[in-house]
Amino acid sequence: MSEFKSDFLRILKERGFIHQISDEAGLDDLFAKETVTAYIGFDPTAPSLHAGSLIQIMMLHWLQKTGHRAISLMGGGTGMVGDPSFKEEARQLMTVETIESNIASIKRVFSNYLTYGEGPKDALMINNAEWLRSINYLDFLRDVGRHFSVNRMLAFDSVKTRLDREQSLSFLEFNYMILQAYDFVELAKRYGCQLQMGGSDQWGNIINGIDLGHRMGTTQLYALTSPLLTTSSGAKMGKSATGAVWLNADMFSAYDFWQYWRNTEDADIPRFLKLYTTLPMAEIARLSALGGSEINEVKKILATEVTAILHGRTVAEEAAETARKTFEEGGIAENLPSVDVPASELDAGIGLLSLMVRAGLANSNGEARRHVQGGAVRINDQAVSDERRLIGSGEITADGVIKLSLGKKKHILIRRAA
Repeated sequence: MSEFKSDFLRILKERGFIHQISDEAGLDDLFAKETVTAYIGFDPTAPSLHAGSLIQIMMLHWLQKTGHRAISLMGGGTGMVGDPSFKEEARQLMTVETIESNIASIKRVFSNYLTYGEGPKDALMINNAEWLRSINYLDFLRDVGRHFSVNRMLAFDSVKTRLDREQSLSFLEFNYMILQAYDFVELAKRYGCQLQMGGSDQWGNIINGIDLGHRMGTTQLYALTSPLLTTSSGAKMGKSATGAVWLNADMFSAYDFWQYWRNTEDADIPRFLKLYTTLPMAEIARLSALGGSEINEVKKILATEVTAILHGRTVAEEAAETARKTFEEGGIAENLPSVDVPASELDAGIGLLSLMVRAGLANSNGEARRHVQGGAVRINDQAVSDERRLIGSGEITADGVIKLSLGKKKHILIRRAA
């Protein structure tokens, strides 16, 4: 369609969220005339989602912002199987206890993007364990399984890619798309949900849900997917040099999160401003037109705006100020990430390589050694070339810390714990 009538689809289109829609005209008409309930599912494969999930969370944010009802569906049931879509091998199976613990941890992020409550437009957080864990297998096969064609399921790209590579697909994983389709039907019947959204890798699973709903007598259901994003250099969104960019602050600090967005490639700035901030489109156009040294200021705005939504405006501005003091003044900012090391260890001296691993600047002694040999490591802003060096209490500065640095952008403060 050239132009959408509904605010929600118009915003999603102009900000770059839309990859595919199952019925553009029908869904646009629905959004234009009534309050629509839509959902996105999140499987609890870890105690936190990462930045790669932000595009979906922002879609739910704009859904509620434009007057509709958002459902964040926690995969307490599907998480016991694991989504095989485009995965090279089966996910590690998790216990019920791990799944529940992960869900409890993940939930903390969503209230920064959505308003939950009992009102007609308040968001809902639902766990599909409510209906999936109590399923009677034979009844499910007769009532739901009979509607699925194995031939058609094998033709979906998410399955076909795995089989074409001659990598096994377990019967357990093969059932995932049936369970996800059934989720859509249950949400339609229980909550009047008519739209499922997700990344473009979920298209086949969502279409299965629409077909199942048609066969099981739901109202018309719809699919909307977003593009799977990579950076301009081809890197996967949500991954940094040191690992996943987690959304939970206890797994990835607000400062590191700010730095991740501050390091955005120049070519990605306009796209990321549209997708990950709520800045008006006119302001985004103005910022995107800036060049030269002003690009760095735009990156700081991007970092602060994205961090402010997740961690709060005050925390985001503190991260920006910490970075300014660290990089522009060359000083030690109190808000830099820190690691406490027992006084006994520092007094005796701790190996540089093991300290780097403990501080999260390397995943192993071997990786730490390569950083030292490459000249990337500094202690209190002084280059270190001896990989066998011991770091001790004598290197604590007047600020009461040891500044351990990797390259120009990763700094950890080592504090002497009692």
